[in-house]
Amino acid sequence: MAYDFHVVLVEPEIPQNTGSIGRLCLASGCTLHLVEPLGFDVSESAVRRAGLDYWEHLKVVMHPSVESFFQTLPKDAPKVFLSKKAGKTIYEHEFAPGTYFIFGKETAGLPDWVLNRYAADCVRIPMFDARVRSLNIATAVGISVYEGVRQLGG
Repeated sequence: MAYDFHVVLVEPEIPQNTGSIGRLCLASGCTLHLVEPLGFDVSESAVRRAGLDYWEHLKVVMHPSVESFFQTLPKDAPKVFLSKKAGKTIYEHEFAPGTYFIFGKETAGLPDWVLNRYAADCVRIPMFDARVRSLNIATAVGISVYEGVRQLGG
């Protein structure tokens, strides 16, 4: 069953995280959007060297900047921005087919101007121990995408 989900990584920094997220996208039928600048190389030789034998089967869309990504976003596309700063949780959000799950870079998250502009579409994954600053981005993507799948009957 396809949900036409999109995972968007804004300026990802850690290649292993992006590799894990790519595998998850392939397994769940998502398109992976990578917004530059990237903290690593995704050339064919670099991907092969990293052992990402599934990468050629993955739907990957590159964007030169976050602004250019937003220009390509369909006008009424359902979107959700993941941020630990959000007021509501992912479980309070109602997902729709075609949702764009948008994540910021590992060390800084999404820029404040994005969070402010799309405040109504921001959600967080609840964490129950204040000593945990954040979840690994690959874990957060997995939780988010499969919550969308669960809501849509997968």
